[in-house]
Amino acid sequence: MKTEKQYFEEAISLEQYMDQMEKHKENSFHIYEQFEVPQDDEFIEILKAKQPNLLVITEDWCGDAMMNNPVLRRISEAALLDVRTVYRDEDPALIDRYLTNGGRSIPIYLLLDQNGEVLGKWGPRAASIQEYVMELRQGLPPADSTDFQEKQKALIERLTAEFTSKPELWLTVYEDIRKTFLPVLQKQA
Repeated sequence: MKTEKQYFEEAISLEQYMDQMEKHKENSFHIYEQFEVPQDDEFIEILKAKQPNLLVITEDWCGDAMMNNPVLRRISEAALLDVRTVYRDEDPALIDRYLTNGGRSIPIYLLLDQNGEVLGKWGPRAASIQEYVMELRQGLPPADSTDFQEKQKALIERLTAEFTSKPELWLTVYEDIRKTFLPVLQKQA
């Protein structure tokens, strides 16, 4: 069984991943070009000092990845981090170690020390965004309903539009990643 360190060593950079995207490339780059990491943040300074690696489990058809990965890329650039990506569906063994409520939800961000040990995990969504999405999903008809597909498609279109046009959502993602990883990094010697 491959270790997270082995996956990391074999993975492509987040920059390469975004350059190779097909489905959500334009939206991801729109977010990437617009989002700025907050200034005077101890999170970035600690990341710079500790230099952890980040392993991203993702796919480019995923709307959450479309929004979250550009934010993570900006964090990594600000802190000079090595962030690498693996495609979830190419080797499900890795995602199966990091299921979300029993599902293979993505993206998942694994914070690794220099030895490849997993220090923390984030994903697939910021907690408040998850609550919002779940609230909206409650308005969908039952899955076996004749109009379920149509309503679900409309919901996905709405979320995609919001994820690409609301900077406050990008900042929420940043703050949630920060809230998850900062305490872990502060505990490290």
